[in-house]
Amino acid sequence: MGPRQRQGRSRSKTHALPIILLSFLGFLLIAGVAFGIGMVGNVNRWLSDLPDYTDANAYLVSEPTEIVDCNGNKIASFYTQNRKSITKDEVSPYVLQGTVDVEDERFYEHGGIDLWGIARAAVATLGGGHEGASTITQQLVRNTILQEEQFDSTIERKVREAYIAVKMEDMYSKDEILMMYLNTIYYGHGAYGIEAAAETYLSKSAADLTLSEAALLIGLPNSPSQYDPTVNPDLALSRRNKVLDNMLRLGHITQEEHDAAQAEPITLNVTEISGSGVDIYSQPYFVAYVKQLLEQEFSTDVLFKGGLTVKTTIDPTMQQVAEEAVRSQLDTLSLDGLDMGMVVVDPKTGYIKCMVGGYDYNADENHVNHATAKRPVGSTFKAFTLATAIQNGMNPNVTLNCNSPLTAKGTTTKVQNYANQSYGNITLKQATAYSSNTGYIQVAEAIGNNKIMSLVKKLGIDPAKDNIEDVPVMTLGTGSISPLEMASAYATFANGGHYRQPIAITEIDSRTGSVLYQHTDNPTQVLTEGEAAAVTDVLSGVMQGSGTGAAGALSVNQPYAGKTGTTDNTTNLWFCGYTPQLACALWTGYSAGEIPIQKYGTDLLGDSTNLPVFKKFMNTVLAGTEREEFPTGTAPTYKNNNVWKFYGTNNTKKTESDEDEDKDEEETTTTTTTTTTTTETTGGDTTGGTGTTGGSTGGSTGGSTGGDGGTPTPTPTPDPSPTPTPDPSPTPDDTVG
Repeated sequence: MGPRQRQGRSRSKTHALPIILLSFLGFLLIAGVAFGIGMVGNVNRWLSDLPDYTDANAYLVSEPTEIVDCNGNKIASFYTQNRKSITKDEVSPYVLQGTVDVEDERFYEHGGIDLWGIARAAVATLGGGHEGASTITQQLVRNTILQEEQFDSTIERKVREAYIAVKMEDMYSKDEILMMYLNTIYYGHGAYGIEAAAETYLSKSAADLTLSEAALLIGLPNSPSQYDPTVNPDLALSRRNKVLDNMLRLGHITQEEHDAAQAEPITLNVTEISGSGVDIYSQPYFVAYVKQLLEQEFSTDVLFKGGLTVKTTIDPTMQQVAEEAVRSQLDTLSLDGLDMGMVVVDPKTGYIKCMVGGYDYNADENHVNHATAKRPVGSTFKAFTLATAIQNGMNPNVTLNCNSPLTAKGTTTKVQNYANQSYGNITLKQATAYSSNTGYIQVAEAIGNNKIMSLVKKLGIDPAKDNIEDVPVMTLGTGSISPLEMASAYATFANGGHYRQPIAITEIDSRTGSVLYQHTDNPTQVLTEGEAAAVTDVLSGVMQGSGTGAAGALSVNQPYAGKTGTTDNTTNLWFCGYTPQLACALWTGYSAGEIPIQKYGTDLLGDSTNLPVFKKFMNTVLAGTEREEFPTGTAPTYKNNNVWKFYGTNNTKKTESDEDEDKDEEETTTTTTTTTTTTETTGGDTTGGTGTTGGSTGGSTGGSTGGDGGTPTPTPTPDPSPTPTPDPSPTPDDTVG
């Protein structure tokens, strides 16, 4: 009985187990169905407000904006994330295969979610271990379209992520998804994407990574801070070797390749990135200027995340020559705190070819850009008065009494030439060469400040912003203008009277390559070609022989012209000069403010500051360039010289024929304007003389030379009458022209 009863009991237990299991499974099924029915509503709700995953832009990540020079070389990057997206053919095959082997070895088999991977992860979790179940596609969704939810560990987020991952697999190929992932993932040390990681850790392209290097980078995204080779090299080495083990296990590298790669030490070549989100590789002052322009057109998000490509006008060769010329001259002067600003533009396009904002961009934490900063311009402004006079029919051979001092008409302000020197009766052309302040005050009064203001506006200078006041001494350069503005204004004289705004950016492309902006040339005819040529002819006579600008005479076979300027107490030194190919503006002074520029107690002038820089730059960049002439055009129509009444000039008694001539408001004189010489009805050539400098609030050492020049004429004899005693405190004070 015993054995039978034991067998029976045993048999009844055996038959009862399936019934119990079936009952339990039935319960689970019923519960599961009930749960499932309840979950349907939740899932539908979770999926009801998904982002538009069909929009390709939804998967775009933050991309740096890149600034390139005229040759396409990168000079700066603006970013919130250091990243550069690349294509499949721009990355090492080791990276492609190794990433799949480590992150998602069934990547090419599943449809966005890996059920086997989920099961494997569940088993590992039950066993007290940990194994990731997210596919590469899911990780990509999490890092892009669901980025704001990536740290949410709820079932809702996982369902949304899985759903989009499956849909994404229908829209993109596996290779496209893999590259999107590689361009998105964070590799630590501020590097987003495989290209940025390769550049950051190894200073090389992702296409050039060796097996060992690729394995090192592949291992980082799992825990970027823990495996950072710059911080934890031993952990990074161990992680790299595990990656290599996985690649060997899956048969994607040979044993020999595996062993050789593991035998290699980790060798880094780190490129640190800026914590400011701005990396400047060259031309820092120009980059800062370009950034200001971009900020006027684009939001910060677009500028730092939008992946723009900004094509600029800067010429790296010219820029280097300009920087070396400025630094060399400042080193020679060796005056603590003295600095320079320099801009060069192409008169035919308005393109900014080089911009030097100072000796050292990093020397001043405020990064003051002297190329765009506004300072009083001195007698370089006289070129605008000269142009206005010629445009209104004043012949450069008209005679002026340029003795010093002179009380400005209708005021008590006394104006004087530099060192209070008197020049007597000389032509306007000669007055420009000597930069006579007393002469130019009379010219400005004769033609009217309002007309000068009008022309200045057309030359891109805003009198209101540049503090140019409608006062008698305006023509002496009391207003504050930037070298950038001055270079573009003078470029108008070089290009037949056509003004062009200074251009720094030629094109802006989106991250997809579409053109967002493209510069179109839109010049304004401010002067006729003949008027511009007449201005150039006057400005081309003072940089040769004993002229005040002789220190800037060029040795290259090109015509050139220009004007120097010095303000009160020699606190600002200027030179604006040009050839047919390039127009340049130079400023020298102290960043700290209006401090006299002196050495050994003696005032410095343009011949020892700006002119050598201009000369060195032009001689270097134009060497070997075929000679080009300034545009000429038809000579201007001038009024009879007797029409002009200058209050500082003692006019002789008019003859009867002079009275008849006064009735003719305009007549063409015999003056023939060229780029080198002028045949005048009165007065002599301005290239001769003592080269004495001018005086008052903005005078300048003035002028320049063009072509072969003319034959110097004797120095004009000053008026024989005694020189009046200067006012003890003249306003403006004694300055160079």
